Formats: sequence, C-alpha cells, structure tokens
Amino acid sequence: MCLFQFTARRLVSQAHCGLKASSAKKQKFCLEMARPSSNMADFREVFAKAKHIAIITGAGVSAESGVPTFRGAGGFWRKWQAQELATPGAFARNPSRVWEFYHYRREVMLSKHPNPAHIAIAECEKRLSKQGRSVVVITQNIDELHRKAGTKHLLEIHGSLFKTRCTSCGNVAANYKSPICPALAGKGAPDPETADAAIPVEDLPQCEEDGCNGLLRPHVVWFGEALDPDVLTAVEKELDICDLCLVVGTSSVVYPAAMFAPQVSARGVPVAEFNMEATPATNRFRFHFPGPCGTTLPPALARHETEII
Repeated sequence: MCLFQFTARRLVSQAHCGLKASSAKKQKFCLEMARPSSNMADFREVFAKAKHIAIITGAGVSAESGVPTFRGAGGFWRKWQAQELATPGAFARNPSRVWEFYHYRREVMLSKHPNPAHIAIAECEKRLSKQGRSVVVITQNIDELHRKAGTKHLLEIHGSLFKTRCTSCGNVAANYKSPICPALAGKGAPDPETADAAIPVEDLPQCEEDGCNGLLRPHVVWFGEALDPDVLTAVEKELDICDLCLVVGTSSVVYPAAMFAPQVSARGVPVAEFNMEATPATNRFRFHFPGPCGTTLPPALARHETEII
C-alpha cells in the first residue's frame, strides 16, 4: 500500500544512487551498480559468507500459489479495486461491504498453500539458525503463507488477513474462523452482478473481550494509514545489521518498502533481486535473477557446499 507517512530517518535518507555523486569514485560505484549480475555462482559465494540475511517479499512470491492481488488491470472484486475498499473511509461508510471483501479473501487464502519459494525461505532460515546465522523475512503480504511454510522470524509490515482489531478497545487477536461470523457465511462472491449483503453492524464480527462487543476490523494497514511504528523500528534494526538482502517478488514501487533494499544497497551491502522482470530499483542492486520465484529462489538458498551443519 502506498503509504507516505513513513518517517524513519535512516530509511528515507538519500536512497537514490547518484543524487549527490560528485566524486569519480561515487560515479564509478553507480555505474557498477547499474549492471546487476545474474551469475548464480557469484551470488552463492556471497550467500555462503552472509551471517544476517534480510529477505523482503511482495505479492510476486505468492502469485505462484494462486493468490489474487486486486491490483492492475482486471484486479477487481465485484466492481471495486482494493484501493476503493481498503480504506478507513470505506469501512466507516459501509463496513458490511468491506467485511464481505475481506471474508472472500480469507476464504480464498484458507485454500492456498506455500509454494517452493516460501518453502525455500523457511528451510533456509531453519538450516542457517543451526549455524548461528539469521534470516528475517520482511513481507508486504497479508496472506500468512510465509507463516504456513514455517518461517519464524517474520515481520508483516501490512498486517494479516487472519488478525482482527477492535475499533472500540483496540485489542488485536488472531482469528482463523471460517466464516469469521455467521452472517458472512456464503457471502463475498466476487461476481460484479452480486448485490451487497447489507449486513447490520451488530451482526458483523464483534470483539470477544469481556464487556466490549465492539466492531472488529481486519488488522491490515489500509490506504491512508500509517504503518505500525514498532514494526518499522524492528525492520530498521534488521536492515542495519544485515550483510545480504534479497528482494523477492516485489515491484519496488510500493512505499515505504520500496526504500528498504535501495537503502541497504547504498551502504554497500549486496542486494539480490528475484522477480519476473526488472523493476525501477533493479539497477541499484548487485544481482538480478529474472523468472518465477519458485524456480529461481530454491537453488539460490539451497545448502552451500561450504556450510558446516
């Protein structure tokens, strides 16, 4: 989600290579960064030495699991795109319609499974942890497929489809009920001809904290909302210590996440991009591996011959 409230100083400072490059050394560095390598053997050498690996993922990592994105041409639920429904204003005007949309997405995700890219990341984290090395996944996705795959160290910067937040008391809770409330059973069909269910507010998901009964909303970051500052602080700490960064299945146009990897690259840390095609940030990275993440990522993260287990 394009959220410009992000103000963490170190992640928004001078991320664009060349903006202030006055010396020949800086110019040479930028020219070198403009030619990312697709040499897997070279990447594997860097990977074998890395102690703290940060993996930034976006919608592309889940595309091979059949997860709809609701972005771009054809990305509609009924006659609306996500940015028309995923807003505080839309929820205030029509909480029933918004809950139908999210109920549909929850039910779809309950039928989806991690693909080889999710599994490769989770297995890499588990293996490297035994070697005293760390892997953190920083994801823009709200589908929880990383969690399903077994990833433990996970920062979900946009929240989760399977968490709710009370609009009254603010309580956040995991929620995997199907349906999330009886009134939404059988609702949420995406066909443009489907009429709104117009469910009364009192029949929509309600807070179960003692004496509250407030209206629940999805615990996701909507358009026009700021990201959780505690999550951003955790992200900044991880990016500060990483010595290798992977960008997997993200368009690098959604802020603030689009700034994460360029900021890491700007301090000289190797960044490898795994994506179907080049992005606006590709030329700032050391490596670029085009193609489906489920194909390119597993060999990249497989056990290196120098690893001692």
